[in-house]
Amino acid sequence: MSDRIRAIGLMSGTSMDGMDVAMLTTDGESVVERGPFLAVPYDPAFRERLKQGLEDARTMTVRSARPGSLGELERELTLRHAAAVKTFLETHGLTAGEIAVIGFHGQTLLHRPDQALTVQIGDGALLAHETGIDVVYDMRANDMAHGGQGAPLVPAYHAALAASLNDAARPVCFVNIGGISNLTYVDGEGRILAFDSGPGNTLIDQWVEVNAGVPFDQGGMIASEGSVLMPLAERYLDHPFFTTDQRRSLDRNDFRPPEPDEAGLHDGARTLAYVTAAAILRSAGHLPHPPQTYIISGGGRLNRTIMADLKEIAARSGATVLTAEEAGFDGDATEAEAWAYLAVRSLKRLPLTFPGTTGVKAAVTGGVLARASVPSPSAAK
Repeated sequence: MSDRIRAIGLMSGTSMDGMDVAMLTTDGESVVERGPFLAVPYDPAFRERLKQGLEDARTMTVRSARPGSLGELERELTLRHAAAVKTFLETHGLTAGEIAVIGFHGQTLLHRPDQALTVQIGDGALLAHETGIDVVYDMRANDMAHGGQGAPLVPAYHAALAASLNDAARPVCFVNIGGISNLTYVDGEGRILAFDSGPGNTLIDQWVEVNAGVPFDQGGMIASEGSVLMPLAERYLDHPFFTTDQRRSLDRNDFRPPEPDEAGLHDGARTLAYVTAAAILRSAGHLPHPPQTYIISGGGRLNRTIMADLKEIAARSGATVLTAEEAGFDGDATEAEAWAYLAVRSLKRLPLTFPGTTGVKAAVTGGVLARASVPSPSAAK
């Protein structure tokens, strides 16, 4: 195996809005050459099927079970990812033979770290068969088997990106605002700490979908017309998740949107945007030292209301808030890039998670390798 490997990462996050495809050439350690990126949105009908999948998964106690429609859903999700990879390769003039491995996240339907139970649907063997490329998948389970929370996994990649930053004041805090927000702290000596920091876009998305019939608050426009209902905001921010010293990973159901009679459309969206920003800074209070630079990726960085609140709250402690693009990265591609990076680390049996990121007892690798040359049992169905 050569030092540098070309890999594709596939991410479908808790916001369930689509698939991200990104390419890296990397040694899985310090060398990271970022490549092209493609976003493939889900159609509304498939998003509804994923939401039903969340309901079907609620009763699961065995992660390999596929109750209700989950078996069929897993197959379709995998085939959609395979089609996205083929489109990506064609668009960029690449062939399957030029890609060493795919890092496949799948779709999280259930994450209960206190029960050591995490469920991501996605058939790695079928994906390998369909694309003709080896696939590393199911990267969270080994961490949980060794006492970790199973999340977040992106910090290993954040640490590699931090090494390329020359001008940013340390400590640096990478923040991904997806459905759930998470942060990675990298100090001047390269020490890594990471944890989920609170609800990201998921509460806002649920709120505006129910009250306005749109899947998300584009640019924070709905929130910009409202006011923060501070008693409602403080109810979220007083949640034990923020006050306990023990950091843990979150499931999208750990926080629920307001009841319909608690706020109007605009005030509800404005309050939840404030909660998203304030939750990040409140969770950062558990870090050893206040971050001096925050670098924001994920869909939440496009919500101007969230970003304005983040900048205002961070400025109180003298910190700077930058979008990923302002720091020289691609805020849409970061998580998919991370899964490509993690796949290479998995192939090399390098650690994916660390005591300071997931709480695992000792640094461990992870992932299951599906070879493209081995027929998938699912492929004949």
